[in-house]
Amino acid sequence: MLNPENEPGADVASAPDERVLGWIASAEHTLDTEIAAIQALRAALGNGLSATFTKAVDLIGKLTEGRLIVTGVGKSGHIGTKMAATFASTGTPAFFVHSSEASHGDLGMITERDAVIAISWSGETQELAPTIAYTRRFNVPLIAITSRKDSALGRAADIVLALPRVDEACPLGLAPTSSTIIQMAIGDALAIALLESRGFTARDFSIFHPGGRLGASLRLVREIMHTGEALPLAPLGTPMRKAIVLMTQKGFGCLGVVDELHKLVGIITDGDLRRHIDSNFLDRNVEDIMTHAPKMVAPDLLVASALEQLNTSSITALFVVEDARPLGIVHLHDLLRVGAA
Repeated sequence: MLNPENEPGADVASAPDERVLGWIASAEHTLDTEIAAIQALRAALGNGLSATFTKAVDLIGKLTEGRLIVTGVGKSGHIGTKMAATFASTGTPAFFVHSSEASHGDLGMITERDAVIAISWSGETQELAPTIAYTRRFNVPLIAITSRKDSALGRAADIVLALPRVDEACPLGLAPTSSTIIQMAIGDALAIALLESRGFTARDFSIFHPGGRLGASLRLVREIMHTGEALPLAPLGTPMRKAIVLMTQKGFGCLGVVDELHKLVGIITDGDLRRHIDSNFLDRNVEDIMTHAPKMVAPDLLVASALEQLNTSSITALFVVEDARPLGIVHLHDLLRVGAA
């Protein structure tokens, strides 16, 4: 059995205050430095960067047949991988080409219909040279993300997103920290500007994110609702002795009440039963027990929004209606089943 003193973190709890405070101070310095970098990037938009930023958005937005290729090496390459993934998932077809692999055959992945974003903090990354030369030879638009507009990359590019020179959080000034933060931020800014300009919707987003909880929450209610004979419905005037049988048979813990036009006018839940139980309960009709103005949702509502309504109202089921006529019902268990809750 482990001695508590040897458990992970035990030495931290007993460490001298100066040591712990030093770690916290280091973390605060890192965050403050990176926040300052983001603020410098924000300020740059008002000092010349906005002009080239809008040119980049316009150029990428006009890629009707081609794709956006993002390239870089080292930490910039890692940022480029994430950047390409963000573009692709928000409606801009994109992929990452590693700068080193480009000169070993992957340049063939770039066509004249594409555009290239090349990321290099210094703008002098040797591994980028073959890709730069290739874009110049075949007239492929080149967007540079660099801190040096006068670098080899900056001079060659059609559009330069010149990032502000910022201090790295690393005390040695060597490990890319603040610089990679603003590289990623400018990529996110491009992706979101493109998303908004083309009217990309949550439904569009769901097409590229079908898996996991996110994919489940972006499905439509109509895709998971119960319909037809499964619906727990009864007309006005139905005796409660029959209504209880229907509620039990359908298994949703509720019963919808419809009028002569088959419009949903009320709902009876287990809570309603408990509140109205008395010696004459079974002889009463559904309209005597039901809750008026039940919660209803449209069939094209996102599952995530349906879940929010269930949670906000502290209920377990929602009727899905069109023109107040019930088309289906969705239960909290359905959201659990598809992984949205």
